[in-house]
Amino acid sequence: MIPLLEAKGLTAIAVQNPLTSLADDVAAAKRAIASLHGPVLLVGHSWGGVVISEAGNDPNVAGLVYVAAFAPDDAQSLVDASQTAPPAPGLGEAKPDAAGFLSLTQKGIHEDFAQDLPVAERKIIWATQGPWAASATGEKITKAAWRLKPSWYIVASEDCMINPDLQRQFASKIKAATLTLKTSHVPMVSQPEKVAAFIIEAASHVNVQQVSK
Repeated sequence: MIPLLEAKGLTAIAVQNPLTSLADDVAAAKRAIASLHGPVLLVGHSWGGVVISEAGNDPNVAGLVYVAAFAPDDAQSLVDASQTAPPAPGLGEAKPDAAGFLSLTQKGIHEDFAQDLPVAERKIIWATQGPWAASATGEKITKAAWRLKPSWYIVASEDCMINPDLQRQFASKIKAATLTLKTSHVPMVSQPEKVAAFIIEAASHVNVQQVSK
């Protein structure tokens, strides 16, 4: 994604979320925002949608892009925001370790998370995934930034991790400009050109030259 964005003159930073708690991930996003000059467009994938819904309240954030992501409302957690549609099948493949951190099984990666990628890429995703604190799913945001900031949403229609119907509900609720792609849970990997073009279009609408992803 980064070379495609930079080719259009955008500065892109990939935030390294600790995945230890909502507060820790929001703090990481805010550090990235603070390192940039001028308005910032936040892009969040999956759990990252929860993070940008909170971090997006930063005054330097001009807009939000959700990519197959959760979009909780005020005082909601990921669990709270997920109640209006049946769970997707891949969630059962997220297994906790002894410390309470979730990782996807190989089956989950191959069949539910990235089923439209070549096998070699799926193996890399499994090997490099970051374990995620299960407790984070119950942590609530304070206020939803999308209520005040313009938003965009990419629906992944073949997603087996977040029910596509739930994604459509999020997109409608936040009144987002919406793009539907026939992809797995990782459209930014399987169809990067289309995702990049959508982000670039969003950036142009809010006069952003910086993207924090």
